Amino acid sequence: MKQRTSALRADQQSIARLVPEGARVLDLGCGDGAMLDHLIRERGCTGYGVEIDDANIQACVARGVNVIQLNLDEGLAMFGDASFDVVLQIDTLQHLRNAEVMLRETARVGRTGIVAFPNFGHWPNRLAVLRGRMPVTKVLPYQWYDTPNIRVGTLQDFAVLAAKNRLQILDSFGLQDGCEIRFWPNARASRAVFKFQHGESREPLG
Repeated sequence: MKQRTSALRADQQSIARLVPEGARVLDLGCGDGAMLDHLIRERGCTGYGVEIDDANIQACVARGVNVIQLNLDEGLAMFGDASFDVVLQIDTLQHLRNAEVMLRETARVGRTGIVAFPNFGHWPNRLAVLRGRMPVTKVLPYQWYDTPNIRVGTLQDFAVLAAKNRLQILDSFGLQDGCEIRFWPNARASRAVFKFQHGESREPLG
């Protein structure tokens, strides 16, 4: 029996709205499949999740979400060019050793890519570093010695990385307490969101 799902949080809904209705989606690091399940039910999408954790695989299956067990650090060679309309990386990029390679692979496999990650440039994080400590927040809840995040970055860092890899940023904004932040997002938002494709990039303000 398919598991009944709960509604997405407001910040997740902001990300989901970037996905066109009826899109074929690949969700990298899909977790328990909640986002992909929402896209299928509410936006008429199809597609697959990619996950490595056994418990998350089981949760996806319980939801009725198609899932492939794969270590993303091994790459996406099994998928052809432009085989999906959208490739998602929601809270995935910061965990990868091959983050830059995976970003390029996202743009190769998908006609568009969407990434979301904790924004280290958020003002409380900056204040913590000024005080000589690594930040511990709702979005970055771990101590420096036990964090699963092996990368930290800001909105501006990602814009520079996108330009380096010739990716065109189609949309970018911050998320804070479920609200989209488009004015000075690099300082005012705890999470960063980007939608991109192959092509020349621009750097967001803030």
